Amino acid sequence: MEVPPPAAWQPQEEGFREICGLLEHQISPTSTADKSQIWQQLQHFSQFPDFNNYLAFILSRAEGKSVEIRQAAGLLLKNNLRNAYKTMTPANQQYIKSELLPCLGAADRHLRSTAGTIISVIVQLGGISGWPELLQAVITCLDSNDLNHMEGAMDALSKICEDIPQVLDTDVPGLSDRPIKIFLPRLFQFFQSPHTSLRKLALGSVNQYIMLMPAALYESMNQYLQSLFALANDQAAEVRKLVCAAFVQLIEVQPSFLEPHLRSVAEYILQVNKDGDDEVALEACEFWSAYCDAQLPPENLREFLPRLIPVLLSNMAYADDDESLAEAEEDESLPDRDQDLKPRFHTSRFHGSDSAEDDDDDIVNVWNLRKCSAAALDVLSNVFGDEILPTLMPVVQAKLSASGDESWKDREAAVLALGAVAEGCINGLHPNLSQMVGFLIPLLDDKFPLIRSISCWTISRFSKYIVQESGHQKGYEQLDKVLMGLLRRILDSNKRVQEAACSALATVEEEAAEELTPRLEIILQHLMCALGKYQRRNLRIVYDAIGTLADAVGAELNQPAYLEILMPPLIAKWQQLSNSDKDLFPLLECFTSIAQALGAGFSQFAEPVFQRCIAIIHSQQLAKADPVAAGFPYDKEFIVCSLDLLSGLAEGLGSGIESLVSQSNLRDLLLQCCMDDAYDIGQSAFALLGDLARVCTVHLHPRLPEFLDVAVKQLNTPKLKETISVANNACWAIGELAVKVRQEISPVVMTVMSCLVPILQHSEELNNKSLTENSAITLGRLAWVCPELVSPHMEHFMQSWCIALSMIHDDIEKEDAFRGLCAMVRINPSGALSSLVFMCKAIASWHEIRSPELHNEVCQVLHGYKQMLRNGAWDQCMSALEPPVKEKLLKYQV
Repeated sequence: MEVPPPAAWQPQEEGFREICGLLEHQISPTSTADKSQIWQQLQHFSQFPDFNNYLAFILSRAEGKSVEIRQAAGLLLKNNLRNAYKTMTPANQQYIKSELLPCLGAADRHLRSTAGTIISVIVQLGGISGWPELLQAVITCLDSNDLNHMEGAMDALSKICEDIPQVLDTDVPGLSDRPIKIFLPRLFQFFQSPHTSLRKLALGSVNQYIMLMPAALYESMNQYLQSLFALANDQAAEVRKLVCAAFVQLIEVQPSFLEPHLRSVAEYILQVNKDGDDEVALEACEFWSAYCDAQLPPENLREFLPRLIPVLLSNMAYADDDESLAEAEEDESLPDRDQDLKPRFHTSRFHGSDSAEDDDDDIVNVWNLRKCSAAALDVLSNVFGDEILPTLMPVVQAKLSASGDESWKDREAAVLALGAVAEGCINGLHPNLSQMVGFLIPLLDDKFPLIRSISCWTISRFSKYIVQESGHQKGYEQLDKVLMGLLRRILDSNKRVQEAACSALATVEEEAAEELTPRLEIILQHLMCALGKYQRRNLRIVYDAIGTLADAVGAELNQPAYLEILMPPLIAKWQQLSNSDKDLFPLLECFTSIAQALGAGFSQFAEPVFQRCIAIIHSQQLAKADPVAAGFPYDKEFIVCSLDLLSGLAEGLGSGIESLVSQSNLRDLLLQCCMDDAYDIGQSAFALLGDLARVCTVHLHPRLPEFLDVAVKQLNTPKLKETISVANNACWAIGELAVKVRQEISPVVMTVMSCLVPILQHSEELNNKSLTENSAITLGRLAWVCPELVSPHMEHFMQSWCIALSMIHDDIEKEDAFRGLCAMVRINPSGALSSLVFMCKAIASWHEIRSPELHNEVCQVLHGYKQMLRNGAWDQCMSALEPPVKEKLLKYQV
């Protein structure tokens, strides 16, 4: 007998009413019910296996309920499915899917859109082949000629294309073609629809495939381009914006398709760059930078420059609704709100040659047409150099000479333009640089705050050249005027100007370095004055300017007169902040620079600073284990900044830090930090381990085996590429420990060697100059202290090791590595025979070996091989070397 089919799921009236009631309270702004209690009740209902069925039923069938309640049910369903979909029974999954499909044609747009969002989530979780009915339903709706059905299906399809485009470009059982191939002709057809919403959704969907470039789109590229040209002057701004976005992405990913049409595309983009809708103009403006970044032939753009540059300049003027205009009116006495504080990023300490460059030219909050146009001008100036000046300068001069309050935005844009081309056009601008700077200095005192702030930035863009000219009297006077002008602006009453002036001063400080020494007192007085009057956000920038000044002038800062100006206000700020206050970060960074600059001069301030760092690390480790008991949430950046400041102290005080370390539990805290999973904590912890190894190894001694063990683990990891900066510092620290503890390093020598050799042999793939250099130095240091362990394995690594050594600049660390080389050759001379040419090149890479005894050892090594290689073998080796290498070897008398 037949088994009846399982009964379809039906909602219970009581459950339906109860859930609708809760949703109504949840979304009602006037409801008096406790929102968190409602949320808890909804969470409680989520435990029931068919709760999500109710939500789907309310979304699709609760005709008597308001659209808001039905939409709320849909959004809750979407969030629940993200966590629960994969564990639901197939029957419940099927029920929800079957209720969603009819919603695609719902009369209300909000319901259609909510259904589309949920459909995309289900496809993300279950794939497209798990829902064969979906594709058929979407095709039926697209082909239906009913606007609601077409729009609903198009909305769902566009969300799938945006969230998971790759699923439509896979083979689906039961379909002869991939879904994207079935959809593309229909999408192209919608490009011509009279309904804006369909044109926009269809174009947006196809654009999602430019990056992936499935075969179906590749084959239809001509049709796609023709359709883009047909939509180029669409009356809807959002469609024009998508046309521009398509051209920008194509030029980035598949420029060959645009090459035959390049002139007409560039002509079009140039026109749309003047579009009345700023968002369209912004999208068009992205094209110029994208073209240059794709390193396509610049000559294709050359003919457009005379028309393009004036457009960029006119778009660089502030728009009337730019948020900066309102900000510029803000009074300095207004305290900053938390949301005014930009996120800050601390870069952990890094030992080596390629630590991250920081790009300080970012005056960014929101990307807009003004900033995009300035960025395009910057890129064009780097590609075309001085050839843009004949077009640019007359426009800039005309705008600068416009007088009257109403034209201040044009004057401001002209100053921004000069800053934007400062790098690319410097050769052409250089002959008139002092007149130009002379013209900018008075603008620092302009009555419009945004002209004052942009003048700070533009002057800082030329700071390198201003400093270079300061060798003669006129240049010296101009540098003085620039410094005094910026210092006046640091004390401006406008927050935006304060920020720009401090950032500009920091840039000038980096360039001027010791040139600042005669002006130190007045710079410090102004910075301390700013410290007293700034609000929280700009205080961070003052700390940065103080830290940069300390880095720039170094030990010159260590004068009682300067310290009396500098230290009391900083210590007062230091005492005002609690150990869990994030405003402490920039201050910790600032103290790090000061400690390194003052050296032993910092010892009078060192004890409270040292103890506080220890306290911060300790309290954060407690907060990590139990934030409730600690009373504040864990934030690893406190640990990173404190470790870096301790490194600064170790570097500044040298062995003077020993008494502080001996009376603290730093050793145990540091070991814990070295074991931390967070990469930036590990990176800073190993930097400190190496710094302490240099100045007070004795206090690390009791836990030496554990430190070595955790450091070796960083090198012996399959995830080396991800953790490369931790590995780099751990590698450096092992070498620093080795030269101090000598033979005691022997238990780990073989393990470390087995990790370092592959790094040297695969340095091309790792592509990390610093790790390669540190690996070569540490391997050399191990060879120096334990040659009998390392030398038997020489022939396995000699060639790649010598190549790495020849890339390293002369310094103490390189000396240690060569001591290792000499020690190994003494024990096992035949181990280097097959790599002798590479060894000679490594020796020739020295500019000059400062240590007389090492120089003699290297001479002995070369002479030894010369005597060992008879019958012309030595001459044969020499003939394989380039003439400059041979010449450098002469100083070793071979």
